[in-house]
Amino acid sequence: MHFELNEEHQLIRQTAKEFAKSLREGAIERDEKAIFPFSHVKEMGELGFMGMMVEERYAGAGMDTLAYVIAIEEISKVDASAGVIMSAHNSLVLYGLQAFGTDAQKEKYLKPLASGEKLGAFALSEPEAGSDATSQHTTAQDQGDHYLVNGTKNWITNGGNADIYLVIAQTHPEQGHRGINALIVGKGMDGFTIGPKENKLGIRSSDTHSLLFSDVKVPRENRIGEDGFGFKFAMKTLDGGRIGIAAQALGIAAGAYELALAYSKERKTFGKAICEHQAIQFKLADMEMEIEAARLLTYKAAWLKDQGKPYAKEAAMAKLYASEVAMKTTVEAVQIHGGYGYVKEYHVERMMRDAKITQIYEGTSEIQRLVIARDILK
Repeated sequence: MHFELNEEHQLIRQTAKEFAKSLREGAIERDEKAIFPFSHVKEMGELGFMGMMVEERYAGAGMDTLAYVIAIEEISKVDASAGVIMSAHNSLVLYGLQAFGTDAQKEKYLKPLASGEKLGAFALSEPEAGSDATSQHTTAQDQGDHYLVNGTKNWITNGGNADIYLVIAQTHPEQGHRGINALIVGKGMDGFTIGPKENKLGIRSSDTHSLLFSDVKVPRENRIGEDGFGFKFAMKTLDGGRIGIAAQALGIAAGAYELALAYSKERKTFGKAICEHQAIQFKLADMEMEIEAARLLTYKAAWLKDQGKPYAKEAAMAKLYASEVAMKTTVEAVQIHGGYGYVKEYHVERMMRDAKITQIYEGTSEIQRLVIARDILK
């Protein structure tokens, strides 16, 4: 086993780290006012971060999952909202189109998405279908040459600013999860409207919306895979998505730790820097240890995916553990900062709010434990 990054991965880390410096300026204002980082997303596209794992013939960067994880980690150290915009776009939209789309779908939709020209969103969750993804109430009625889509999706990352949406809908209710399809829906289709932006606790500059469908006519050629493949498509896509969220959580934890470590060397109490007090040293030691463990789990899941090996359990383990480390580390970072940690100027309170969602979206911590348990017991 090799634990050193190769030259390409080191270059990706450095490039992402340099880009992330531009994210810090304005991060507090974007958080307070829920401002979508348009210019930064455009720059991520120019750097190749919006199509990292897509083949070059489809305008992607042709990199592996580990490179992608490294980039999200570095970006999320500074701004987790930018990290999740990138993650949802790459993991949930581009991966699914590249793995299961037709050549025509790739030419028409994957290319502009991978180049960063357009932004993607993945629409699975509904008001009554979150963790229970089989309970799809959005319908896609088969009309021969097209589907008629009706229903509501919610909690959709990139929902307001995306151009292309992958929508999971029920076509054959009598067949349960085997009757679900995945459809490509473009912004501007008649009957497709975007609901108000959610006013969230964290990742506030990432836009989250409900999507409303009223007799939306979607061409049959926009269906991904065979009839009834939609649920399998969603589950396979989410496996990779969990690696992206693990990387986001890892970045949040590492970023908060770095700020806490730096502050502990500057802040003095009782005549010495607080990092010289054993109480603070123990906190820092636990933070460093748990972050490194989360990093190894996340990198291993990425490596398994790149090797073409089963990785669903490992992705769930990485996402579960990294999200819990993110929550614990950010709370401790606030504690180390004391009263300063409770105000926005020092960033760690924002990171603490951002961390919470990593335990919820793309499968709650409870669902991750279920995925892991089923795998070890099968």
